[in-house]
Amino acid sequence: MNRAELFAQIQKKSSFLCVGLDPDLAKIPAHLHSEPDPIFSFCKAIIEETADYAVAYKPNIAFFEAMGPKGWETLQKVQEFIPNDIFTIADAKRGDIGNTSKLYAKAFFEQMAFDSVTVAPYMGEDSVTPFLEFEGKWVILLALTSNAGSLDFQLIKDENGKPLYQSVLEKSQGWGSPENLMYVVGATRGELIGEVRKVVPDNFFLVPGVGAQGGSLAEVAKYGMNSSCGLLVNSSRGIIYASGGLDFASAARTEAAKLQAEMRVLLETHL
Repeated sequence: MNRAELFAQIQKKSSFLCVGLDPDLAKIPAHLHSEPDPIFSFCKAIIEETADYAVAYKPNIAFFEAMGPKGWETLQKVQEFIPNDIFTIADAKRGDIGNTSKLYAKAFFEQMAFDSVTVAPYMGEDSVTPFLEFEGKWVILLALTSNAGSLDFQLIKDENGKPLYQSVLEKSQGWGSPENLMYVVGATRGELIGEVRKVVPDNFFLVPGVGAQGGSLAEVAKYGMNSSCGLLVNSSRGIIYASGGLDFASAARTEAAKLQAEMRVLLETHL
């Protein structure tokens, strides 16, 4: 999916919602455990009920690969079930020396046909650019994340007072373009989203941290939205675990609809 197609979906649905699929066997409703593939049944129901409101789905690869070979089969089924006009993100956080990255890219882009994959930038250019060689595919580069441990490295300043995350943003601009390079920018960082936007005015951001982690959707839009929206705001637990009962899918739909309604207003305000 290219940038124009993604923006068209945002406009069509008045939404920039990404639903994170983090299916934990210990948390999904008990009645699904009798299904042949409980995780697939759970994800399928979530997708069916939220696809009207979501412009992206983000399976967290760890929740699938922890189940071994069957988990990879389930992941493939989930990816194939997502409607073709919805952006797909393999949340794998890969990044290694060039030939290894190339094979990671082949796995997610060719074997599984995801639109994008999250990539860690710590090993530098030759660990990222192999992912950018695939036409029509996207790298979503970790930049300023929402976890507590992000403070360990991402805000360390160099001798000129520049934090590390800004160096990552600036350096990576020469690797890709706003047509194939997004950035992970956590919602819990508030006004720092605005600082990121100053450095990369045109790129899309994948924004975790809204919902269960306490990030403000209004602040994300205030500091991060650009003329083509430029945001995919992810909610995982707040949607998929809205209920642990028989009504889990309809409860997920209700929560997704609430976020979409707020997003509609923000789009009308900022665009």
